[in-house]
Amino acid sequence: MFVGERMSHPVISVTPETTIHDALHLMRTEHIRRAPVIHHGRLVGIVSMKDLLNASPSQATTLSVWELNYLLSKLTVESYMNRQVLTVSEDTPIEEASRIMADQRIGGLPVVRNNDVVGMITETDLFKILLELMGARDAGVRCAVHMVDEPGQLAKLTQALASAGGNILALGTFAGDTSANSTVTFKVHGLTPDQVRALITPLVEQVVDIRITHP
Repeated sequence: MFVGERMSHPVISVTPETTIHDALHLMRTEHIRRAPVIHHGRLVGIVSMKDLLNASPSQATTLSVWELNYLLSKLTVESYMNRQVLTVSEDTPIEEASRIMADQRIGGLPVVRNNDVVGMITETDLFKILLELMGARDAGVRCAVHMVDEPGQLAKLTQALASAGGNILALGTFAGDTSANSTVTFKVHGLTPDQVRALITPLVEQVVDIRITHP
């Protein structure tokens, strides 16, 4: 899966001259939390709602509403945008974009094609992917297990479930509680929790959790 398949587009952007008031109104209207800043077709920065709210006067200010409106009408995005913008391309693997966002503690990345911003990949887009990967919208038996981290162990698990008539809806592998094992979480349809437990218990170190889930 690549960024271009899951990015948000068309791009909702602002200019350096956009006022704080107008930028905040745009973000609230469009239900976005950040926007690239475009000047003469070129990406020059990125600004978040948090940046803009921090730029706004405190509610404890003694300024009148008229003075506040006048002040906000003079403040522009240029003074508060982040000029050091990290970007990705449409063919960036989705996990690479996720790693950048997690490591840099940022909530979104502009997606660039030939120096043009063609989309945004955001934490909300990644959350939607996580829902799909974990089968969160599908009913089934959800199970989490610890497995020995050795070649062929996962294949034995999936074969056992399939041979008994189970349809695996989702499967993910994660770091285990030790360096020698992995945590595997899967969701299967067509089997009862008792059937799943009986099938997998001989194949895993520990059944951590098993339950029926509904969308």
